[in-house]
Amino acid sequence: MVLGKVKTLAVYFDYLNDNNVPVYSGGDSVSGRVIIEVTGEVRVKTLNITARGVAKVRWTESRNAGANTAYTQNYTEEVEYLNHSDTLIGEERDEDSPEEALTVLNTGLHEFAFSFLLPQMPLTTSFEGKHGSVRYWVRAELYRPWLLPVRVKKEFTVFEHIDINTPRLLAPQAGTKDKTLCCWFCASGPISLSAKIERKGYTPGESIQIFAEVENCSSRVVVPKAALSQTQTYFAKGKARQLQQQMAALRGDTLPQGKSQSWDGKLLHIPPVSPSILDCPLIRVEYTLVVYVDIPGGLNLSLSLPLVIGTIPLHAFPNRTSSISSYCSSISWPERPEAPPSYSDLVVTEEQRWGCLERCEGSAVNEEDQGTLRAYITEFRYQPPPLYSEVDPNPEPGCGVQVVRRPDLCPSR
Repeated sequence: MVLGKVKTLAVYFDYLNDNNVPVYSGGDSVSGRVIIEVTGEVRVKTLNITARGVAKVRWTESRNAGANTAYTQNYTEEVEYLNHSDTLIGEERDEDSPEEALTVLNTGLHEFAFSFLLPQMPLTTSFEGKHGSVRYWVRAELYRPWLLPVRVKKEFTVFEHIDINTPRLLAPQAGTKDKTLCCWFCASGPISLSAKIERKGYTPGESIQIFAEVENCSSRVVVPKAALSQTQTYFAKGKARQLQQQMAALRGDTLPQGKSQSWDGKLLHIPPVSPSILDCPLIRVEYTLVVYVDIPGGLNLSLSLPLVIGTIPLHAFPNRTSSISSYCSSISWPERPEAPPSYSDLVVTEEQRWGCLERCEGSAVNEEDQGTLRAYITEFRYQPPPLYSEVDPNPEPGCGVQVVRRPDLCPSR
């Protein structure tokens, strides 16, 4: 009997993005198929899949322990985010059972589906760095009697989404610095730099609008520049290893002595870079916009503005006029209220006024007082109120009126 051969063993994922890459996040369902192509009859014991997600760092440092003595110190750490196993062909057999069930695969293609859930927790974004990585993968293993197992491994991408539409990431970033150049006992004028960007959060593919002002009062010719810098920090055994690299840059015009230069929204394009990684205990990826003045023969004047590279882009908000009009159109306004009564309906006649006075408590007053009261009311009924004055028109007897003037504090008068 001629044994068959395994021609192809492959893993395919069902969900792919626009670039034909499987991308998931915490809590998503990962599904796919294991494809086996065989020629002839192939007897299979088991077909297993294992899904894993691991963050791992590793680097070495050389140490001196004395004269002519050196050794290498290894730093390595690992954090596991995912560990799932499943059997697609075969079953776990009892160790006491002498027989082992075999599955026969005939010539052709054979497809076996699988699925599992990613943990309902924040997962670190997939990342590849010089001293560490964050990787997620599915491994399929085909076991046959008396033969070596056939294995295949397929990676998938996990993104821990960062929404830049939050107040913290929408806040503008700004800073100012200046520097005075010295050569022995001679000091030239200062170089000043101020820069501002609209927000802190961006996504790959966007452009950063840089507003900057550079003033060169020194005796040297300088050049203003800007760069997007990525900082990778690795942690293991209480130690840290840091690596910086420039992802994008732009250059301004040469600035001679006594001149200034303004950037009114100069654009710096963000290339396809990894999102910021801020919550992993082993790997941290941070971004900074560095606006600096390149000073020949001296230390550069540098201003750093922190950035966060996210995965959810900025929402497109409508303009203020359209938003207000749409909002007003959606409001159910109340019915028009009734008009107020006319003034003629509220006028009190002279007969009604005198009748009210006769019925009030003032009726207990003698006739002479009533006449005086009526005369007073008649006299001031249609008179305007008195003009405002700081001088009492009816001062108390024996008290002189003193006018206090403010001191003149304005020297120009």
